Amino acid sequence: MGDPHAGPRLMAGLFEEIPGGGVAVALDEVEISILRSLAVQLLELVGPGDQPAAGEDPLAALFAEGPSEAPSDPALARLFPDAYGDPQADPEDAHERAVRANSAEFRRFTENDLRERKREDALAVVRSLDALVTGGGSGAVLKLADDECRRWLGTLNDLRLTIGTRLEVTDDDDAAENGELYRLPDSDPRKPMVMAYLWLGALQESLVETLMP
Repeated sequence: MGDPHAGPRLMAGLFEEIPGGGVAVALDEVEISILRSLAVQLLELVGPGDQPAAGEDPLAALFAEGPSEAPSDPALARLFPDAYGDPQADPEDAHERAVRANSAEFRRFTENDLRERKREDALAVVRSLDALVTGGGSGAVLKLADDECRRWLGTLNDLRLTIGTRLEVTDDDDAAENGELYRLPDSDPRKPMVMAYLWLGALQESLVETLMP
């Protein structure tokens, strides 16, 4: 797509609105490679989902029931949380048992579709990155139409949730605790993951702000 600084001046690594509709972001080749690698890893984490067996009626697969229990992997559990219930509540409490039963029922009929949607979003991210023309270390400008923005928002959010879970960071953590994590020395093996987490957050925030009326 040529020189990332051609046309409207874009702030590297931040989404901006472009004339005629849509958004754009200037990415260097390293950033493109990292984003693609993370999206592919997300595809592998979410999994292929339930596919109809050979000879099976594809229509029947649309009504196939999914799992009723939350995933054992903490990152997947963050991506596919229980719809109802308090994880800290007493599981023997009668009311909590009823709530968790409703949550399990809800999961059975929604998780497969949610997994498929997350896969489609991540795959759209990979394809849009693969379509970029780069060379000579100059990077490229990624341009997204309105419908592509939704898919990118979903995948950026899923990536942040996944990496945050691996780092044991939650939205409820206080600023001091998070600040200590973000000030890790370069020798700490978690540092690259922290930097990716912060960068994805900045990308996501800039995309949200650009799309706001």
